[in-house]
Amino acid sequence: MSRLRDARPLLLVLAVLVVIADRLSKLWVAHHIRLNSGRVIIPKIFRITHVMNTGAAFSLFADASHQRWVRLGLIAFSIAAVVLMLVLIFRMGRQLDLTTVAFALVLGGALGNLYDRIVTGEVLDFLEVHIGHYHYPDFNLADSSIVIGGILIFLTSFRAGSSLNKRTR
Repeated sequence: MSRLRDARPLLLVLAVLVVIADRLSKLWVAHHIRLNSGRVIIPKIFRITHVMNTGAAFSLFADASHQRWVRLGLIAFSIAAVVLMLVLIFRMGRQLDLTTVAFALVLGGALGNLYDRIVTGEVLDFLEVHIGHYHYPDFNLADSSIVIGGILIFLTSFRAGSSLNKRTR
């Protein structure tokens, strides 16, 4: 019988790498692109911008009249997501698979945006995508990590042999 190596340290390193990549990219943008402007990378498709988001994903609640409560609510929600991902990693992370990698991606992304919300009260978004006439709301690496992790969790939950299905029964 072979002994499985505990993947939890590797999953936590992945989450930390996401946080580091998110912080470094936001610092670069903050120092190289003026607020509310951008640089065209692929004309009519992709720009690196510098915008501040006081709301949630897709700027939800950004125009709310009680920004202090929105900020506190988003911080609380982010803390809850971080705690949930840590619990799932520590419960299910002995095995390295797509589900546990997804948890690490969501953890890293949640921590990246949580840092911004606590320190500055808003999140720096800088990736702007246009597809035809559609303008996708600006986002950042932490957001991308959360979305990719969420998609992986969703997709792996349908696999008969997925770790999520085995461990939640």
